[in-house]
Amino acid sequence: MRTAAVAGMVTAGAAVVSLVHTPGAVADPHASAVAPTAMSTSAPAAFSPDSASSVIVKSPVTGSDAADNGDGAADDSAAETTTDDAATDDAATDDGAAADTATQAAQDDAAAQEESAPADKGRGAEYNADGTIVVIDKAEQPKPQPASAEQLDQWINEALDVMKANGIPGSYDGIKSNLIRESSGDPHTINMWDSNAVKNIPSKGLLQVIDPTFEQYHVEGTSTDIYDPVANIVAACNYAADRYGSMDNVNSAY
Repeated sequence: MRTAAVAGMVTAGAAVVSLVHTPGAVADPHASAVAPTAMSTSAPAAFSPDSASSVIVKSPVTGSDAADNGDGAADDSAAETTTDDAATDDAATDDGAAADTATQAAQDDAAAQEESAPADKGRGAEYNADGTIVVIDKAEQPKPQPASAEQLDQWINEALDVMKANGIPGSYDGIKSNLIRESSGDPHTINMWDSNAVKNIPSKGLLQVIDPTFEQYHVEGTSTDIYDPVANIVAACNYAADRYGSMDNVNSAY
């Protein structure tokens, strides 16, 4: 049989396969009918723009696209404005909070000063930084400002009612004579020159009671203010009853 040369080309999509049969080659019955001796594969050609410069030009923006872009820019601007407004509000809030804090601090300081200061000063009393009373000469003692006869009468009678209810002896005359001697009828008198003042326990009120005595002999139901006329009279009469039997038995400083 005559040997023939067969050349063929098979294409599959974009790939090209060349098949070459060499003349004179003996066919191998166990081999494939066509034995490729060379194979070449070509990849698809890359896209190449028609223009000589090989530059891809972006399509022009249409009117609707421009509008969309404009709306986007407006949205961005609005968002920035909102952010700025929020920042301004935050700054205002911070300033307000700082002002409130400063105001509260000032109020707290004022309250602390009030708490550290004596609850009462009495007429003309002055206190040192440590809370002790400023002791003065007797001649510098402020002049008393007596209450009216009607006020004194009312206070004494109210005190007598409390004393009777609590079994404390004493009479109208005994009380009045002592308070006139002790304070001239001034419920806000405070002694700033005697030995009690030096000890920082000055005598106070109508019957010139010191704080320890007032606290010990205070009668429940009356004011806890030592300058309260009724509370001062009742506590003093309670002390006098314990010490002297009755305020009626007191005719001098006690």
